[in-house]
Amino acid sequence: MNPKVDFYFNKAKKWKEEFEKLRTICLDCGLTEELKWGCPCYTFEKKNIVLIHGFKEYCALLFFKGALLKDAKSILIQQTKNVQAARQIRYTNVREIVKLEPTLKTYIKEEIKVEKAGLKVPLKK
Repeated sequence: MNPKVDFYFNKAKKWKEEFEKLRTICLDCGLTEELKWGCPCYTFEKKNIVLIHGFKEYCALLFFKGALLKDAKSILIQQTKNVQAARQIRYTNVREIVKLEPTLKTYIKEEIKVEKAGLKVPLKK
């Protein structure tokens, strides 16, 4: 665990339990914990895999190359029409995270495979 990320979680007023559960899932998948853009970011061999972030209405796990994932459960959300590569899964309580834990681990492992293969999301200009 990273002390900078500990600070982020300790100061969180909202989504604290949800953040901690997402953190555990990410670390269980063998990812390295960092603080990037003011948010907990989880990397594999220095490549960004997922990011945890909170908003007023929900907290989310963002997959940097989510557009390349199979999304068998149809749970990945494109934040806005302008977001090309990233996709997120939104939560409003820790029970939702617990219920999806096996799926989250599968998606994280798939994202790691995408990185290992060097795949890139084709970006529109």
